[in-house]
Amino acid sequence: MTPSTMLNRRAWLASGAAASLAAAGRSFAQTETALRKGGDVRRKNKLCAFVKFLQAMDNDRLAATISQLGFDGIEATVRDKGQVLPERVADDLPPLVEALARHDLEIIVMASGVHRVDQPHTEKVLRTAAEQGVKMYRMAYYRYQPDRPILAQLDELRPALAELAALNRELGMTAVYQNHSGNRVVGASVWDLRYLLQDIETRDIGVAFDIRHATVEGGLAWPVDFRVVEPHLGAVYIKDFVWEGRRPRNVPLGKGQVDPEFFRQLRRSSFDGPISLHVEYLPDAGLKANTVALENDLQTLLAKLD
Repeated sequence: MTPSTMLNRRAWLASGAAASLAAAGRSFAQTETALRKGGDVRRKNKLCAFVKFLQAMDNDRLAATISQLGFDGIEATVRDKGQVLPERVADDLPPLVEALARHDLEIIVMASGVHRVDQPHTEKVLRTAAEQGVKMYRMAYYRYQPDRPILAQLDELRPALAELAALNRELGMTAVYQNHSGNRVVGASVWDLRYLLQDIETRDIGVAFDIRHATVEGGLAWPVDFRVVEPHLGAVYIKDFVWEGRRPRNVPLGKGQVDPEFFRQLRRSSFDGPISLHVEYLPDAGLKANTVALENDLQTLLAKLD
């Protein structure tokens, strides 16, 4: 360990987040051991932290925290109510990128509100992001109208996707569309995503495969769903859940319904894109609790990928 690393650790250990980690029985030594065990996984896939519930931190504190936890970068929120608002992207995105770079981090995925070229701020957001070196962004969802034929609605989305794909190609960016859950959300079944993207290059628009939502919607059929979208895979999203009656509730990774076999299948696959870890089970618990949860779930993820 270098002297600078020791000083950085001492400074972080003095913070409330580090104290919370210690209370949870975790240490940076444990994290570093897990990262070393990750080995080939870390070289194959960049690991990023979805920072929705840490975005109240200022840029420097956020970057320092994510660096100490051991991630390669973040899934930033550049959208309404995000850490960077679309109308302020030219002013507020560069300082975030600079703060991350000081800690050898990057915006690996940008969570956006974009799903059409003709939306307000779309071109400004994407061009600014491209100028800042962002290569991938998550799209906003399309929604079904319940009283209209499904295939007709999908066909109506094709021109918007083609226009967005063309802009992405020009900018050198990749959009990813996350499969969510719910009977109104396009992509919940994943077969609709295969239908929509069959004529679009994955480098322009791909799929962010979310195993939590795929398990909610597909149950035991998640391996089929993964294979359906694998040719279009741009990113993988990790989180877990349990059923409470008819509703899913988010829980720490490894404590819910997500099948451990998914991680073995992912490890065996040729997928070499980013893996984004989502902690969404403590929305009102504050920064310290969410930092601890992110640390714990990262260690769980690394163990599953080893």
